[in-house]
Amino acid sequence: MKHDNASLRLKTVEGHIRGIIRMIEEEAYCIDIIRQIQAVQAALSKTSSIILEEHLHSCLITAVHGDDPDERERVLKEVADVFEAATQT
Repeated sequence: MKHDNASLRLKTVEGHIRGIIRMIEEEAYCIDIIRQIQAVQAALSKTSSIILEEHLHSCLITAVHGDDPDERERVLKEVADVFEAATQT
């Protein structure tokens, strides 16, 4: 499957989120909760990078080598939009 690595990472994130919920319910130390949230955010960011890299090596390359200029532009715009959204604060 194309996204096996990303899927595994997301399952790990899912477990971490359950742990964070449990920490909140048990009123764990706030800084410990924040550190766990930061770890989840980093894991999600890495997962996003993995999926984007897979996209660039498959869909983007196919579109760039293809004969349809509209499809090429559509795919390039998608990547630009994702990058722009990721860099906005």
